[in-house]
Amino acid sequence: MPELPEVETVVRTLAPYVAGRTIREVHFLSPHAAGHRPEELAQRITGRRITGLRRAGKFIVFDLDHGVLAVHLRMTGKLLMNGERGAFTRAILELDKGTLLFDDVRKFGRMEWDEQLPANVGRLGPEPLDITAREFAERLRARRGAVKPLLLNQAFIGGLGNIYVDEALHRAGVHPLAQASRLSRARAERLHACIVDVLTEAIDAGGSSISDYVDADGRAGGFQMQHRVYGREGEPCLECGAPIKRIVVGQRGTHFCARCQRR
Repeated sequence: MPELPEVETVVRTLAPYVAGRTIREVHFLSPHAAGHRPEELAQRITGRRITGLRRAGKFIVFDLDHGVLAVHLRMTGKLLMNGERGAFTRAILELDKGTLLFDDVRKFGRMEWDEQLPANVGRLGPEPLDITAREFAERLRARRGAVKPLLLNQAFIGGLGNIYVDEALHRAGVHPLAQASRLSRARAERLHACIVDVLTEAIDAGGSSISDYVDADGRAGGFQMQHRVYGREGEPCLECGAPIKRIVVGQRGTHFCARCQRR
């Protein structure tokens, strides 16, 4: 699933094409993309001008001259500017200049309109690149349970996913099953710094292309070449040489170094 760096990259590459443009025609080739209400959604956004584009957690938010269009790419969604329609194209937005395609192999991605931010976007926790180290540490201390599932909880902090939580925990030397409330302030603030560093580096590299992800111009990301633990089960830790392990935490495959990451 595209995470914060991938979604941010899509927004940055798409914004120059769509800001100020008007949506002239909308065609849904699959009802899934419109939450099974394609006619209503098409009516809502046809003729609307896109006043801006931004990211909220893992959502891509189109600010319109009336209302908001929120897009969640889920597992395999793509927004492609002036791409070629294919077997997995689920929606086509004809703008007054250019065409925006929504491709989605698994049909989990969604588009939804509301007069304001949809409720599921409004329920997101603070942005990991905006929250201060002190506030982050205080929020950890107030919560029970293992740190990895907590960081994946979008109501706790918005935008983090499996890849970047694993990578940040490794850099911080924190075991994914460590109890969040028991982390010292120093370790919690180090974890915050590592989250910021990992996300910033991944954005600079255009995100991680593990399977389907590409930006709005169809270009793959490059941060997967810099992963230290994610997807490297059995390979040596780049810090200590011990083999990277994989366990399941909160039903998510989790990669870590047992020697470098303490509980």
